[in-house]
Amino acid sequence: MTQEIIALASDHGGIEMKTMLRQILEDKGCAVLDLGTHDSSSVDYPDYAQAMAQALKDGRASRGILMCGTGIGISIAANRHRHVRAALVHDAYGARMCRQHNDANVLVLGGRTMGPEVARECVEIFLATEFEGGRHARRVAKLGD
Repeated sequence: MTQEIIALASDHGGIEMKTMLRQILEDKGCAVLDLGTHDSSSVDYPDYAQAMAQALKDGRASRGILMCGTGIGISIAANRHRHVRAALVHDAYGARMCRQHNDANVLVLGGRTMGPEVARECVEIFLATEFEGGRHARRVAKLGD
């Protein structure tokens, strides 16, 4: 069985959270593909959403986690790509539902709007939750792939 590769990417507003989550994922034995940014210098979030979309399209990662200051801009940029289903979540319930009902392949978090414990919980739930399929599969199929 191959190990799932989780891609991480953020702009400067999410760099602290990305660094923390990378360590958590690695401590859990996950393979991590870090797409940047790598310091707090100001960068443009669409570039990192594009990098995530490309990593998913190329098969270098099966799922991803994106962060910017609020999570809003980077989720808008990521969802421009038809094969990306990026879900901005704020709590455990959202993390669970985005997988169960929406088959989200990218979790989006706000680096400046969410604390580290909630972020950790959201990531753990996102990774552990399976898509329910059934009536939800019909709806997800209408999103295009």
